[in-house]
Formats: sequence, structure tokens, C-alpha cells
Amino acid sequence: MSNISITLPQLVIGVAIAALLLLLAFGFGYRKPKSWIMSYAQHFCGVLFIFSGYVKAVDPLGTAYKMEQYFAEFTYTFQETWMSFIAPLFPFLSNYVVAFSVIMILLEIILGLMLIMGNRPKLTAWLFLTIVVFFTFLTGFTFLTGYVPQDVNFFSFGQWGPYVETNMKVTDCGCFGDFLKLKPKVSFQKDLFLMIPAIYFVLRSKSMHSIFSNKVQNGILGVSLVALTIYCFSNFMWNIPGTDFRPFKKGADVRTQRALEEEAAASVKITHYLMRNKETGEEIKLPFNDYMKNFKDYPKTKFEILDQIKTKPTLEASKISDFDFTDADGNDMAESVLAEPGYSLMVVSYKLKTDKQSFLDAYRNKISPMAKKAEANGVKVFGLAGGAGQETIEAFRHEVQAGFPIYEADDILLKTIVRSNPGVVLWKDGKILNKWHINKLPVYEELGIK
Repeated sequence: MSNISITLPQLVIGVAIAALLLLLAFGFGYRKPKSWIMSYAQHFCGVLFIFSGYVKAVDPLGTAYKMEQYFAEFTYTFQETWMSFIAPLFPFLSNYVVAFSVIMILLEIILGLMLIMGNRPKLTAWLFLTIVVFFTFLTGFTFLTGYVPQDVNFFSFGQWGPYVETNMKVTDCGCFGDFLKLKPKVSFQKDLFLMIPAIYFVLRSKSMHSIFSNKVQNGILGVSLVALTIYCFSNFMWNIPGTDFRPFKKGADVRTQRALEEEAAASVKITHYLMRNKETGEEIKLPFNDYMKNFKDYPKTKFEILDQIKTKPTLEASKISDFDFTDADGNDMAESVLAEPGYSLMVVSYKLKTDKQSFLDAYRNKISPMAKKAEANGVKVFGLAGGAGQETIEAFRHEVQAGFPIYEADDILLKTIVRSNPGVVLWKDGKILNKWHINKLPVYEELGIK
């Protein structure tokens, strides 16, 4: 599945077909439903929730990182209002995002199974409505922040301006993890649509079908809950995700993809300027050529440029476009790494946990010995650390006896590259050959370096 590319309409069609097959199989082969429409709605929403939960279950840390973004945005939003007393709650909740992530994923999949089987109809209907309302709030908030200028608080409704995509701090809801990225507006519309069956279920819960006996249903749910919990933990606590939907997956040609994305970005052209008259508040959409010909008529003292409307790039930028890191002197080192024709090992730590003994031991007992053997065999070794600062990095290198250089990089980029802190990535000729969780890191002789 890691190489599958799919759009939302294709996904909806796939879910609709799966729901139809379930409807026919159970409707004609098991028991005729009380309402065919209700039964189809149960199957459709159930399959959608199971799929949505599964693609997040393969990478629970991805959902956790998305929650961190939301909590950070909520903190900023509330601390500037009369509700500032709520703001400290979100940094506290950020300490438990991984637990919240797993619970949400389990709830979504189990709820999907409950819908398909018709388990506890009234409870299932209300749970479904509750989670859809919750998702609608999140996606709606994300989308609406596009109308909020950078220096304006969300609740200052009178100062909202035109929709500008770059205003949004959270650029996608994470509804389908990294499998399918949806624009916030599309996510919001999706959740508004799901409100229809959600309300329908609550109003007509007595018409919901029920498949299997209560004992069988409870058995399926119990076994599923245990299996899914183990599966979720296996994808971040004991190993990296077995299925990788991110751009830095095993086998990715990062050098070529980065060049293609840069070329596509360079070909983008500005077609219009969205401007506001500071004196009158009037907003105008001015063609780029008209602005260039008559720019003297639009002085910065009188007009403010709100946004640039551009042509769409031929290739959408991924996180690969942000693959940058610097040395102590601020020099960009990414190009030299991608141009390296031989093998190289990259040690990734989105955060240097210098106060955690297990983290220090991982470097001392696993990474540093492996790095020494690699360098002795002519393999380039380097590390990336998220936002640590050179002073902290040098002190850390000395403490764990790391002879290889450690460069600074964006922590979100590093979280995207490998779901382990620390983690190790094997490169050759600008391509990712393999990645390892620190708990699954083999000895040097088993890395596959020839």
C-alpha cells in the first residue's frame, strides 16, 4: 500500500462498493434488514471509519504529532482572549498525545465494527454523532483559520479577511494519516456530509440492523481491541511502521524528487494580487500584469498585499522540499549528502533527550559503536538534531562519544523521516535504502552495506 496514490473521490467510490457488497452479502445471505437505506448507511460509515482508523493505526505517531500541532494552535488562540485560563490545559495535554492518538484510532475502528454489526444501536448512534461533531469542530476550526490574518486572534471575528491558505498553521486534518492528504476545506465538507448519517442514526436507531448474536459481537470487538492495541504499539514503540505512506519511505529517490519539486515550484507564476485599500478597507483582485504596469498607483502606504494568487505547480511539494539542515556555520549540508555516491548513515533525533538515560545509552551502546565501524569501512556517518543549538549538540556529542558531526534540522522534518528517536537511515546515491527503529537497529555487519 505504500506506493498507492488515491484521491478522495476514488476512496469514496471504493468505500461505497465495499458497503454495497456487505449489504448484499448480509441482506440476502444472512438476514433481511429492517431498512435497506439504514443498513447501507451503517455499512458505508462503518467501512469508512475502519479504513480511516487503519491508515492511522499503521503510524500512531503521525496522529500524535498532528495533535501536538492542534494543541499548540489552541494554546495560542485562547491565551489572547478572556478564556486564557483554558490555554495552559493544552500544553498539559501535549504530554499525552501518543495515548490520545492510540485511543482515538482504536475508538474509530471499533466504532466502525459496531456500525457494521449493529452492536448496541443506540449507544453506537450517539458515539458516532459525538465523534463526527468532534471531527467537524477540528476541521472547521482549521479551515476557518484561513480567514484569520497572521496578527489577528481567531475570536476577533470583525478583523477576519479573505481566505488565505498560508494563514493556516495546521495545513491538513490528518483524517487519513499520511495515506491521503486533504485540504482543510475538503475535510470540513466531508465531516459536514457525515453529519447527515450521524443524525439519521440517532433519530432512527431502532431501524439499525444487527448482525450476529450479542455474544459473537462482543467476542469480535474484544479480540479486535486487543489485536489493534498490540498492532498500534508495534508501529512506534517496538519498531517503525511496517507500511510507510510518507515521502521518505524505503526506496525513495529523494535527490531526484527534490529536484523535480524545486523545478515545479520555480515554474509557478503569480497571476493576481489580492490587495486591500488601507483607507477604505476595500479589497481588490488585481491581475499581475496590471499591477506591474501601474504599480505606482498602488503605494505600500495606501495598499496592503494580502495574498498572491499563483498557478498550480505541475508537481505538488512534499516534505522532501524541506529537506535542509545546516552545520555550525550555517552552511546547507543537504546537497552534499544527496550527492554522495557511496553509502552513508544518517542518525536522526528530532529531540536530543539529554536528561533521559535510555536515550543516552542508545547512542553510547548502539549508535556510536556502529558509527565507528562504519567510518572505518569508508561509510559517511552524520547526525541530525531538531532545534537543539550547536552548544547543546557539541556537549551531547562529547557525552555520548559520537565522533560523527551532528547538524541542525527542523524537528517536524525529522519526525517525518523516521518514526524513532533516535532512528537510523541508510542512504546511497541520494536514495533511502533502509530505516531502523532504535530497538531494531542491527549491528554494522547486518546493515546490508556491501
